[in-house]
Amino acid sequence: MRRDLSELTPREIVAELDRFIIGQEKAKKAVAIALRNRLRRRRLPEELRDEVAPKNIIMIGPTGVGKTEIARRLSKLTGAPFVKVEATKYTEVGYVGRDVESMVRDLVGFSVAMVKDELQDGVREQAEQRTEEQLLDLLLPGVGKKGSQPDAGASAPVGDSAGEPAEAVESLPVLAGASSTREKFRQRLREGKLDDKEVEIQITKSQFPAIEIFSGSNFEEMDLNLGSLGGILGGKKKRKRTTIRNAREAIMQEEMDKLVDQERVNEIARERAEQMGIIFIDEIDKIASKENRGGVDVSREGVQRDILPIVEGSKVNTKYGMVDTSHILFIAAGAFHMSKPSDLIPELQGRFPIRVELEALGADEFQKILTQPQNSLIRQYTELLATEGVTLEFADDAIEKLSRIAAEVNSKTENIGARRLHTIMELLLEEVSFTAPELSGQTIPITPEYVDKRLGDVVEDQDLSRYIL
Repeated sequence: MRRDLSELTPREIVAELDRFIIGQEKAKKAVAIALRNRLRRRRLPEELRDEVAPKNIIMIGPTGVGKTEIARRLSKLTGAPFVKVEATKYTEVGYVGRDVESMVRDLVGFSVAMVKDELQDGVREQAEQRTEEQLLDLLLPGVGKKGSQPDAGASAPVGDSAGEPAEAVESLPVLAGASSTREKFRQRLREGKLDDKEVEIQITKSQFPAIEIFSGSNFEEMDLNLGSLGGILGGKKKRKRTTIRNAREAIMQEEMDKLVDQERVNEIARERAEQMGIIFIDEIDKIASKENRGGVDVSREGVQRDILPIVEGSKVNTKYGMVDTSHILFIAAGAFHMSKPSDLIPELQGRFPIRVELEALGADEFQKILTQPQNSLIRQYTELLATEGVTLEFADDAIEKLSRIAAEVNSKTENIGARRLHTIMELLLEEVSFTAPELSGQTIPITPEYVDKRLGDVVEDQDLSRYIL
């Protein structure tokens, strides 16, 4: 559930994150303070406000400990424009691949979609009224609104003769008063009694297919979408035969688009992206390069230098207008197994003043992850199989055993954090999931003995464990 950022204190932000993420108090505290500082900055006098830069964060920790999840939950919590990008998919200018400015374009695009949805919600009632009137015109082409003529562009329902009501409602006589007939049809329309009736509608179809160009040689700046030329040259009207149910959705969408001012959407979206936007750069350790190394490391350092001006604050051209990145909050994350934060270029290090190390997860944390979060893994699997009529009952000592197994496998093989729980749960319930349709109505107890039966041999055989778990 999204809440207004101004309502959230740092303590409340951490409490909300606790509902979904186990442990990592230092990281939660750091991001809570960073978010609260954004609100504090907006309360400052204008001459001081522009001088206060966001305190960007680097999260350091092994995979599967919650780095990405913290950032993702933050965006859902505050309703701020948010994008997650992988540092490894960018290349230095001059190489084939995405240029780093595309992360800002992605953020603004997300912000536009968010603002458009919000403004459409505000005009939904008006759009519903307009949609209803158009549907009535389709159903009653010969019985128009008071003082109006039948819509020349509207077609009669399939199978009807001109000027007569739809055959699906032939039992309803056309009364002398057109308005009375229209109201009768309006009532039946609202009750859903005409949803399956077929009508022919006109929808606007773009004359050009949408084309997106991917290239590192600044072609991406063009952000070419030939589909938008349909609006300039006039969208082509296409007749389509469909049911009232589907016609309502198509007409409703067109009416909401007409009622929402796209220029206002773009303006609000740009401002929100600039002031409240969050860009999460994952795998930043993969572009860290060590000294005196050539080859691919040269390109990695080039990507860092390309990212630097965006994090420092620069103007990026998007199809929605120029966007200033000076106050966008950047959160970077990486495992830093083969490198360390000091391997980043000094200028980039300086733009991420807050360093947070996330702790590796053990058996105690795994046990909490399985049971405590709002949408815990145990609940997910229980609800999934409940759809087949199968009831899973997890014993507490079985959950504890699963947690110990996950920690043991992580210690003996690659440590992938909480993601290990997914592989273990899948193997544990593989047989039940496969035969669930045949077990409908039964209760399956998950006991320590059941866990041993399904996982014991795999855990004991380290070679097998390495490849299966």
